[in-house]
Amino acid sequence: MYLTKLMFGFLVVCSFSFATLAVTTPLEYDDVFEIEFVSDPQPDRKGEQILFVRNWMDRQTDRRSSMLWLADTKGQLQALTGVAQNAHSPRWAPDNRKVAYIADQQIHLYWLDTGRSVQLSRLNQAPANLSWSPDGKWLAFTMFTPLNKPAPVTLPGKPANADWAKPPIYIDNKHYRADGAGYLAAGFTHIYIMPTEGGNAIQLTSGEFNHSSSLSWHPDSTALYFSANRHNNWRELTNNTELFRLDLKSRQLTELTSRFGPDSQPQVSPDGKKIAYLGYDDRKLSHQAMRLYVMDLDGKNSKNLTEPLDRSINSFQWQSNSNSLVISYDSEGKGVLADLNLSGRVTLLTDDLGGVSYSRPYSGGQFSVADNGFIAYTQASTSHPAELATLYRGKRQALTAFNRDLLFKREMGKVEAFWYESSVDQRKLQGWIIYPPGFDASKKYPLILEIHGGPHTAYGPYFAMELQLMAAKGYVVLYTNPRGSTSYGEDFANLIHHNYPSHDFNDLMDGVDQVVNRGFINDKELFITGGSGGGVLTTWSIAHTNRFAAAVAVNPVINWYSFVLSADMYSYFSQYWFPALPWENPEHYLKHSPIQHVGKVNTPTMLLTGESDFRTPISETEQYYQALQLRGIETAMVRIPGASHAIHTRPSNMMAKPAYIIYWFEKYRQKRES
Repeated sequence: MYLTKLMFGFLVVCSFSFATLAVTTPLEYDDVFEIEFVSDPQPDRKGEQILFVRNWMDRQTDRRSSMLWLADTKGQLQALTGVAQNAHSPRWAPDNRKVAYIADQQIHLYWLDTGRSVQLSRLNQAPANLSWSPDGKWLAFTMFTPLNKPAPVTLPGKPANADWAKPPIYIDNKHYRADGAGYLAAGFTHIYIMPTEGGNAIQLTSGEFNHSSSLSWHPDSTALYFSANRHNNWRELTNNTELFRLDLKSRQLTELTSRFGPDSQPQVSPDGKKIAYLGYDDRKLSHQAMRLYVMDLDGKNSKNLTEPLDRSINSFQWQSNSNSLVISYDSEGKGVLADLNLSGRVTLLTDDLGGVSYSRPYSGGQFSVADNGFIAYTQASTSHPAELATLYRGKRQALTAFNRDLLFKREMGKVEAFWYESSVDQRKLQGWIIYPPGFDASKKYPLILEIHGGPHTAYGPYFAMELQLMAAKGYVVLYTNPRGSTSYGEDFANLIHHNYPSHDFNDLMDGVDQVVNRGFINDKELFITGGSGGGVLTTWSIAHTNRFAAAVAVNPVINWYSFVLSADMYSYFSQYWFPALPWENPEHYLKHSPIQHVGKVNTPTMLLTGESDFRTPISETEQYYQALQLRGIETAMVRIPGASHAIHTRPSNMMAKPAYIIYWFEKYRQKRES
């Protein structure tokens, strides 16, 4: 089916009225393979054409795949790469005639006038953060560089051709594994450049440090700017990054910042006089909002431009006049693009940025700006994942509709936003309801409360395949942003600092009450689920209320003591989420651990976790499963082979997760008359 879509090399996206079409059926589980989304939009310097990545789900490999496409401002689309080449990270050459991109772990070059492409690099590792020099002569990128580290012990006596056990693995690194990557090879990420006509990659940085942020060139192509943590204690204080200038001729490295806290994503202004960057003064809070700073090229006269905004800045880009920037941030669940001048004045441009998180309704989107102020961005919707949109002189235009085939044959659940009041302190709280297709307010429906993870993240008005699949099975689905969520200011997020879980539980129950009071919910058919931080709050909730007929906790943390000593980011969690190390204050860890309250649980509970989850290891799930079994509570454990914390990475797992959740909830529905 996907290949059929690609038969047309050139097409025009037409306006389409779905209201006039007959809807066939609600979503089905294997529709996860039908969704597509746009990412990484890159307009050329004149704002006339936009490169972007078209992402799709491959049934044969059970993986997400990607292609490069080109759009003009009228919505005419052209595929640049084929389905066999997994292409991403397109970047325009300064002359607008060539495109560099990454595919199959190598750098490629595409000529727009001839349509010819070539593999430019011969790298042993995958490159990232690709960037052209302004003079068009060099491509800079970052790449993992292995470190030859032989084992400290060599065993004697092995006969030739003997079949011995695999040798022991010796580990002495503080950060030795990462979720999604597994056990880490010895080595560090360094910065490289290579000629744009091909040749060898030249390593520019050295030492036992990681240099993994975005790269920014000086306009005269003589220097690169980046961030890194090159402090001697970087293994203990991983958050303390600084900005650096690397002179390409002398290879001299100059440190431009020196405060305690993360300074990252440097961008040199087009006139070469200033640097904008993100960061904050680290106060060891569990949530600290990224602020945007501008300073002189030598690191002096740094100024925080976004403190009054009280929102965490996600990304930014200079305007060509060097007098203002376009910034992105989340506010009340929505992705926002705004203009920021050097006096700190913020002017809203649009609030429909997002859509790249397609499994659950998390915030987040991508954009890029041309020299004339033309903006290409990923546009969010509650009915489909991200599509390509543009913004120019106040006019918004959607250029793609890659999900219109799915929307033609399937009916999505309507999403409604609402506000309600906390019973704890009367704070305003935000939530969303997904109604099942064919919803009739005169009937009674089961309700699923779905809780986001983080906990310092935010849900919003975005498409969510997993939640839409639940609604398609006849459930009203509720999701909210309780205290601790981002996009409502730093103070709101830190209401749970050293106090998690706590009143966020009350915020969730208040949201359930608001929906139940509308009269179309069967209060005997209330269900609860959530992943990661949502799994924490699921297991916490069923120990503090018996109102739910059944629960599914997805990759939960149930024991903070064991979590801190087994999670991949244990150094960060122990410093920022807790007042002391576990053995120094075990009472605090246990007070907020769901396992401490497992004796009060009566709710039938399923636990679902990836077996390769190193963020919230499956040992947390096993502890809770065994505790519930010891208590005689109806429980089940679903283990996802090979899955990391991001279970949805494989489309079939994105299908399996809601399918198992619905299976469990259906077991505990009230008996219905046939």
